[in-house]
Amino acid sequence: MNLSEIQAELSGLNVVDKLKYLAEKYADNIIFSTSFGWEDQAITHLIFSNNIPIKVFTLETGRLFPETYYVWNRTLEVYNQPIYAYYPQNELLQDMVNTKGPNSFYESVENRKECCYIRKIEPLKRALKGNKIWVTGIRAEQSANREDMHDLEWDEGNQLVKFHPIFNWTLDDVKNYIKDNNIVYNTLHDKGFPSIGCAPCTRAVAPGEDFRAGRWWWEDQSKKECGLHATEVEEGKV
Repeated sequence: MNLSEIQAELSGLNVVDKLKYLAEKYADNIIFSTSFGWEDQAITHLIFSNNIPIKVFTLETGRLFPETYYVWNRTLEVYNQPIYAYYPQNELLQDMVNTKGPNSFYESVENRKECCYIRKIEPLKRALKGNKIWVTGIRAEQSANREDMHDLEWDEGNQLVKFHPIFNWTLDDVKNYIKDNNIVYNTLHDKGFPSIGCAPCTRAVAPGEDFRAGRWWWEDQSKKECGLHATEVEEGKV
């Protein structure tokens, strides 16, 4: 797949038409991952409200916030469209918990990465397998390093193209879009959670703190990655 050719074909199109174009060209081989945060809810609305044939999925880690499950359920009710759940493999999860306990991720970076792999990375690999386009909610302003990225990129680890449809939106753009379209969102955002992952690993962020400060806050800043976006992990961008 030639990124420059795809970029040229998308040039001049609005975000809905870009998604429609990719969904038509890569029919049945395009997939969107949601964690039910602000950005993902905006993209879910773009896909479902415009009847764009893109498969929407989420990673059910088993450790999500109650508020996240509420948003998940309400989204199903509002759009009456499926959101496919990918779970950890039972044996891998059971072996880890039986051997190290349910909260081993607090004990070391290695343990935390093991938990992330079992609950997120391995299920993600299964979800992405066979697809050619992975749609994500990544935005440029979420970290300084992401300013060097583009809305379309090659993911070497997963051997597919990643498309970030709202890459150039600001957080205010996202909030305004959600308000204007009356989109259900996670109320934890109103309580200082800019990024919402597993409940034991996410806390609110104080004013002035880094965007990712609330994730794995007990670890050194340089080690805060889980590996979902493989190309970013290699460059220290997660």
